[in-house]
Amino acid sequence: MRMRFVATVLAAILAPLLAPPVGAAELVMFEQKSCVWCQRFDREIAPAYDKTAEGQRAPLRRVDIAGQAPADLAFIKRERFTPVFVLIDQGREFGRIRGYPGDIFFWGLLANLIERLDRGETAPSEQPSAAPPGATFAE
Repeated sequence: MRMRFVATVLAAILAPLLAPPVGAAELVMFEQKSCVWCQRFDREIAPAYDKTAEGQRAPLRRVDIAGQAPADLAFIKRERFTPVFVLIDQGREFGRIRGYPGDIFFWGLLANLIERLDRGETAPSEQPSAAPPGATFAE
């Protein structure tokens, strides 16, 4: 009985310390099931992402473009191809990576976005006219 009480108290104390901060940065990945580039990302990046400094700074959050977007992501302008990675923090977009350019380029592009986040520079609003290399159009 006493051990259960101690465990409950410790859990109550540690839970807020271990939980990500409210409004913390996230890397939102818009994907779809038939996307070969999403599958390549899953093989090359996803297994290690949460163990990296970038993954700690901006945890990966996946959104299937075939479904309804979560209400807290309504401010993000959606695109018709996948994958699209959008770096957000506190309801603001700091930039995006359109398509999956391979592991080496992905890490460099993500580093640039995180630098922009650290400087507080939000992304300019833009929309490409065509899907970039490394992207699959939505079905």
